[in-house]
Amino acid sequence: MFIFDISNPLTLLLMLAVTVLLIFLSQELKKSYIGAIMLFAYLIILIVHVAQIATLSEEFRYLLSTLSRCIVIDFIFVLITFFSYLWVDDIETKVNGKKSYDNSLEWFWKKV
Repeated sequence: MFIFDISNPLTLLLMLAVTVLLIFLSQELKKSYIGAIMLFAYLIILIVHVAQIATLSEEFRYLLSTLSRCIVIDFIFVLITFFSYLWVDDIETKVNGKKSYDNSLEWFWKKV
């Protein structure tokens, strides 16, 4: 059974580097859709890992701990990209002069 093992330290560092670079790129370009693409990709990876655990046969039970670590890391990356998407979306809204429909996170951005 093939799994995309993101609990491997090298893979984890590469994914973190790509994530940080894409967040920086989206912040510089002031385009929130770059963050949305990353968020969508990490959600797809999370769904794949959950589906692999749900369909895990007895002969591959040794992969349960690896898949569990991958799911935890997936949730962390989803959280990082979600907040980065919200942050860049706030920047994009201010630059373009758009009015946000819901400004409920304004208290959060003032403290950051």
